[in-house]
Amino acid sequence: QVQLVESGGGLVQAGGSLRLSCAASGSMFIINDMGWYRQAPGKQRELVGSITSGGSTNYADPVKGRFTISRDNAKNTVYLQMNSLKPEDTAVYYCNARARRVGFIGVHDYWGQGTQVTVSS
Repeated sequence: QVQLVESGGGLVQAGGSLRLSCAASGSMFIINDMGWYRQAPGKQRELVGSITSGGSTNYADPVKGRFTISRDNAKNTVYLQMNSLKPEDTAVYYCNARARRVGFIGVHDYWGQGTQVTVSS
């Protein structure tokens, strides 16, 4: 099975930056899309950004122009560079990977355990 481990979260002042990393590990799988989601207290989980295996990206409106998602396919790792952080960005950030098991049809979504990002005013 695919295991996802996030890192890079923490406490930062408004206007600061953080870089999140998510490394996927396992065997006999092919990862398609990868992405970042976040969930703030009292709110539902929302998409932050995603990236396809070919490098095409998609961002939620609140983070456009501030966040950048990228991936290193050789390392099965996805990154989220967060600049100009705002208190509204405070949330638990989750890594997602959509992968196909070699020798089987269909895809399955895998999730990391989440990493806390807190932005102070």
